[in-house]
Amino acid sequence: MGPCALQLSVMEPATPAHDPGAPSEEGRGCREELLGWLRPGPGVPRSGKPVAGRIRGLIERLERQQPADLSCQASQLQGVWELRWSSSSLPYLAVQPWLENLQLLDPAAGRAMNLLRLAGPLGPLAGIAVQARIAIAPEAPHQRVSVQFERGGWLGPRWGEDRLKLLREVRQGFPAWLDITVLDDELRVSRGNAGTLFALVRRPDLDLAAFLP
Repeated sequence: MGPCALQLSVMEPATPAHDPGAPSEEGRGCREELLGWLRPGPGVPRSGKPVAGRIRGLIERLERQQPADLSCQASQLQGVWELRWSSSSLPYLAVQPWLENLQLLDPAAGRAMNLLRLAGPLGPLAGIAVQARIAIAPEAPHQRVSVQFERGGWLGPRWGEDRLKLLREVRQGFPAWLDITVLDDELRVSRGNAGTLFALVRRPDLDLAAFLP
């Protein structure tokens, strides 16, 4: 996702007792409707106040019905995720058919990357990337991930066993964190300190090791 996408807003208090592997019938229906809005496809609008209000409402219901618990779900964070909806008005956080706003997470190694690139065959040729160190906080409700941005710049195509890149050190003058409020094998909802709400879907067609070797 974009350079600021790791900074999100404070979550509402989560329901304390839940089983992430067994969502309620209402939760399953809410999840499937939300994924229907998020999945790319012709004739699926994602802009406008009515659509934004519906998506936000579905997200808030899911946060209550099946809140994430990283004490037992941390492994599900790993992988490549694509931003499909954001409450932000920033241009680079708007979902566009010609852009891919990706977030790559490797919590076991404490690494992450936000990557903004063109969709389609030109995407692997160049992108804007921000690399970060991440750590899962041990405190309840077990949803917070601390973020320390390290380097940002241009990420180019693969060249043999390596990848062309031009990255410079990023000086972070404020604490950053990410609250993972909903998480399963396909869907992730996040909130953070910048007051933004994000909904992402997993990209199983993209290999995490190709970006974070």
